[in-house]
Amino acid sequence: MTTVDDMDYEFRTARPEDTEAIEALDGSFTTRTIFHVAVTEDGFALQEIPVDPPIHKVFPAEDTDDGDDPAAQEDPNSRTFVAVGADGCLAGFAVVSYAPWNRRLTIEDIEVAPAHRGQGVGRALVGHAAEFARERGAGHIWLEVTNINAPAIHAYRRMGFSFCGLDTTLYDGTPSSGEQALFMSMPCR
Repeated sequence: MTTVDDMDYEFRTARPEDTEAIEALDGSFTTRTIFHVAVTEDGFALQEIPVDPPIHKVFPAEDTDDGDDPAAQEDPNSRTFVAVGADGCLAGFAVVSYAPWNRRLTIEDIEVAPAHRGQGVGRALVGHAAEFARERGAGHIWLEVTNINAPAIHAYRRMGFSFCGLDTTLYDGTPSSGEQALFMSMPCR
């Protein structure tokens, strides 16, 4: 397997000229398992179960009417990090924001292009997010993931994230209705 150490990637803060590639990146995934959520009297339980046929999820385009530019860096507590391959094409990105009141760095969005998955690009992007978190004094890094994105959940767990919450209604009334939002966090060392 080829890894980030073996390949030539440039990791940097996004620039305005990255916006189009960020918006066009294929963040879809295919999975043969999902995490079934069972709400219990004392919380919730997760069980990874197979699905047949496999699920192919394409995330809907986000509504950007509010003027948010993924490459804009006006807020000192927000960053977008990009990974650019040796061919000059965007391999992935991570959008993060820091909230001083609870010392939380939130990974708002992280996507790796299909051709670059499994090579350490996501881990490296989370590493850049963690470095930014440390600069800001964050106590932990937090993210949300749908229960059907088993590939991402496995990757986050390998990086040190653990489950810390559930929202069974977050996606109601959206194209992801029926899925549950799982929250994961890890301490910022």
